[in-house]
Amino acid sequence: MITIGIRAAPRVVTFAVYDSEAERIINVEEIKIPAAFSMPDGLKYLRSNLLDVLREYEVGQAGVRVTEPSAQSPSVERIQIEGVIQEAFASSNLAKYYVGQISSISSRLGIDRARFKPLVDGENAYDIENWDKMTKEQREAVLCAVGATNA
Repeated sequence: MITIGIRAAPRVVTFAVYDSEAERIINVEEIKIPAAFSMPDGLKYLRSNLLDVLREYEVGQAGVRVTEPSAQSPSVERIQIEGVIQEAFASSNLAKYYVGQISSISSRLGIDRARFKPLVDGENAYDIENWDKMTKEQREAVLCAVGATNA
């Protein structure tokens, strides 16, 4: 099954496409919202591109890493993007999807919550090719994609 994991940031979304049968990453990329776009146009651009990615890779299940409720300074722009991602999931042909914070993603991966941040920071290895060369956002997207196999 093909899954996708997504990690949003202001004006950019990082996604990882994972083949759960082969246990390998197919692609890790970003969708950057052009700076010239207003927020509504940027969200529309994101939604359209995300739906294209879901169709192109024939994604069956998905996960999105969302802002922690205890975040000290949450980004309104990131939260808006996460909402559009969820709407795109609901409007797609996905069989299932989940919305995850550190604790729920860790649970899906079968790891202790305390191991999540060191994994994302690259302090610990994970059995994914080029793990040590990925950015934090790419690692979070990969973990979400692997967790989506249990969506």
